[in-house]
Parts: sequence; structure tokens; C-alpha cells
Amino acid sequence: MTLTRTQLSFRQLQWLFPIALTLHNVEEGIWLPAFAAAHRTQVPWTFTPNGFRIALVVLTAAAWIITMVGWRTGPQSLGTYLEFGYIITVLVNVLVPHVPAAIFFGGYAPGVVTAVVVNLPVLTLLSTLAIRERYVSGRKAVVFGVAVPLGIVAVLPVLFALGRWL
Repeated sequence: MTLTRTQLSFRQLQWLFPIALTLHNVEEGIWLPAFAAAHRTQVPWTFTPNGFRIALVVLTAAAWIITMVGWRTGPQSLGTYLEFGYIITVLVNVLVPHVPAAIFFGGYAPGVVTAVVVNLPVLTLLSTLAIRERYVSGRKAVVFGVAVPLGIVAVLPVLFALGRWL
């Protein structure tokens, strides 16, 4: 008897991206503001709890919208490249700052559980499938894999400031 492996496609799994990000952002939204306040002299973050949570809501909503656009427009589309870039952003976020923060503080750092247990395996799979199935490719994938993370980092201070005004 031969067992065949059923392979799920990027299209079938791409909704795991906003689900994983939502779980991660919920973990951060609950625990990070108090953690950052308690370690204010040891962390480079400057945000209010309200500002941080508004940023999480906006970034989470963006993940759902971008995934919907990528899902509807398919391979090699702007939506799929944006989703790929966002996936890369969240993968990088596992390594900066979550894992180093947990090591530096010698234990739990908010977001590290979902970053390592959910985001790392799920988003590694999704990024690999996106490339393997040619949903993204070549120089364009590299450009979006660099530009989207930089764009999100650039917009964070604006989102944090928005929370101070609301």
C-alpha cells in the first residue's frame, strides 16, 4: 500500500497569514504595554498603550485586506506581492525583537510564544509555497520582501502617535 502526500497550495493556505498575525497581535496587545512600561529604561520603544493597540488594529486589518486582495487577484499580482512582503515582515519580527528580547530578559517577552510557535513555522511554509508555486518570483519578490518591512517600520511612529491623539 502506497500512501500519497496531499500537498496544500499557497492559495489554500494563505488565509493562515492573517490568522497567525491576529493571534500574535492579540498576545502583544494584552501583554506588551505593561511589559514595556515595566522595562522602560531597557527598551527602545516609546509609545502609549493606546497608540500601540491602535497600531496593532491597523496592521492586523491591513493583513486581512491585503490577503483578500492577493487571494482574489492571484499569482504575480500586486496584492500577492504585498502579502508576501508582509509575511516576510512578520518572519523578520520573530528574530527582531521577539527571540532576542526573550533571551535578554531571561524569560517571556510579549509576543515570543506566538512568534516562535505559530508565526515561524506557518509563515516559513507560506513564503516557501509562494516562491515554489511562483505566486511571487525574482527581483520583484526581493524588492517587496525588503520594501514592505521597511515601509511598515516607517509607518509605526505615525500609528503610535495617532494613539496619543485619540
